[in-house]
Amino acid sequence: MMTKKTEMEKVEKRKRFGKPRHERHDRRQQTNAPRSESKLRIIPLGGLEEIGRNCTILEYGNDIVIVDLGLQFPEEDMPGIDYIIPNLDYLKGKEKNIRGVVVSHGHYDHIGAIPHVMAKLGNPIIYTAPLTAGIIRKRQENFKGAPPLKIQIVKTGDRIRLGNSFIFEPFHINHNISDAFGSAFETPLGHVIMTGDFKFDFTPINDEPADLTSIALYGTKKVLALMSDSTNAESPGYQISETQVSHDMDKIFDNADGRIIVGTFASLLTRVQQLIDLAEKHNRRVLVQGRSMLDNIEIAHNLGYLKIKPHTMMEDSELKHTPDEKVLIICTGAQGEKNAVLMRIANNEHRFIHLKEGDTIVFSSSVIPGNERTVQHLKDTLVRHGAKVVHYQMMDVHAGGHAKQEDLKLMMRLIKPEYFIPFHGNRYLLEKHAELAQKTGVPKEKVFVADNGQVMEFTKAGGKLSEEHVPADYVMVDGLGIGDSNNVVLRDRRMLAEEGVFVVIVTMDTKNGELIGNPDIISRGFVYLKENKALIEQARTRVKKLLKDSDPASPTFEDYLKNKIRNDIGEFLFNKTKKRPMILPVLIEV
Repeated sequence: MMTKKTEMEKVEKRKRFGKPRHERHDRRQQTNAPRSESKLRIIPLGGLEEIGRNCTILEYGNDIVIVDLGLQFPEEDMPGIDYIIPNLDYLKGKEKNIRGVVVSHGHYDHIGAIPHVMAKLGNPIIYTAPLTAGIIRKRQENFKGAPPLKIQIVKTGDRIRLGNSFIFEPFHINHNISDAFGSAFETPLGHVIMTGDFKFDFTPINDEPADLTSIALYGTKKVLALMSDSTNAESPGYQISETQVSHDMDKIFDNADGRIIVGTFASLLTRVQQLIDLAEKHNRRVLVQGRSMLDNIEIAHNLGYLKIKPHTMMEDSELKHTPDEKVLIICTGAQGEKNAVLMRIANNEHRFIHLKEGDTIVFSSSVIPGNERTVQHLKDTLVRHGAKVVHYQMMDVHAGGHAKQEDLKLMMRLIKPEYFIPFHGNRYLLEKHAELAQKTGVPKEKVFVADNGQVMEFTKAGGKLSEEHVPADYVMVDGLGIGDSNNVVLRDRRMLAEEGVFVVIVTMDTKNGELIGNPDIISRGFVYLKENKALIEQARTRVKKLLKDSDPASPTFEDYLKNKIRNDIGEFLFNKTKKRPMILPVLIEV
């Protein structure tokens, strides 16, 4: 029994030294916990005005979680740009608050920015599934200066605490690449569910059906917000199953007497498995072409995601010794990419694959918007060589990886969110998805159709689509440069592509400022010099006159003369031709 004296001594000790260690620790934990007035902020940095560049920030108190770090392929008016990545300026100074990066699957529009931005973010832990991790690590090898990544493998059923504010739970969904998952984030205000790229496939190939049980269980809890894939929000019905694709592909194998060449995405590994299964069934050997596809197949096979019998695959050198009716070639290039394998085959530029009459070419992918003209040209070229072309509008040789309207409505019915946020699509698709949400019972005022960079805020009192915007403009990757190709550079490139360049070279005597010889003129992409001699001579005469009317003793003479040539000759050429080439004055002093 504690005596009165002992008890008094303990009280005095507490006054002098504070609480015991375990009590002090508990108090510190409570101090770091988010305050009740903290807001949940959801900030999309990409993926809400385009299909690509997917990146979303979840922020509560001092805790930040990033979901996906993807790239976007350049648009037609972006000459010389390799791709575009998210602008992460909002996170400058907050790197220590980043509790992790969750990556939903291995497509480049979700992982492509990782090598470029992880060092700037402080290299936080990446939480993802095994196949996605393998693809991320392989891509990282191509960037020598990028830091070694810290990756933690996750699986369905995991509960991972990210800071004090978030508990992350992955749940299984179907897509057209293995290991895709949706993400549930338990927050102090309720769950935020992000579907990722998804569809419901009840008879998938080399995969399990989506985990409807887990998804439905979230609907029994408080789901604050659902962020759902809008890619096919305007397409009625249900997405077809991969099993249907196998059925129609089987018919092609039955009827093809020559080689079968299938073009598809390098990351569409479920389709690759289907094709390998059909090749083994029909006693054909498989040749894979395309570096990215070879890399992905190697990763997936080593991890056990692809099942391939011995001797199914063949080397390049074996093709010429194998009968045509025993050959299946799987390659990249179904989108008409300039340097991809299928385009090189069509243009007779491939090292050893040359088209023959009797070849069957299968486009096992839908056409990405904007690529229609290029893909049509590719098809025209292939049939000129005598090949037979099959695409998804003729037979079910492709199943999209994204839910259609009835699937999207099913997801909403299962989740039962208080707020709905369409993402992964351009504005038109987001609005179509918002209409579906309202039809399923989500009030219009609780459907947030946001812009990239627009902040959504949630408190215990409710949520709002705020007027606050964070930087979300394009960061362009051009060769080895990141962000150094801005709008001015693109404008110059577009001008060069559309109007050409007109170079005026003036050689001057440094002593007296007099012109030496005639100005030289070079025209590229503007007019053909031999056919426009009169125009060139008139321009040359105007340059001479400009030089006579200028004072070479002026300290700003060089800049003045360049601007004068640029303005005067530009105006002169426009009046004569109605074109505006880029004028480049060059002054050489001797």
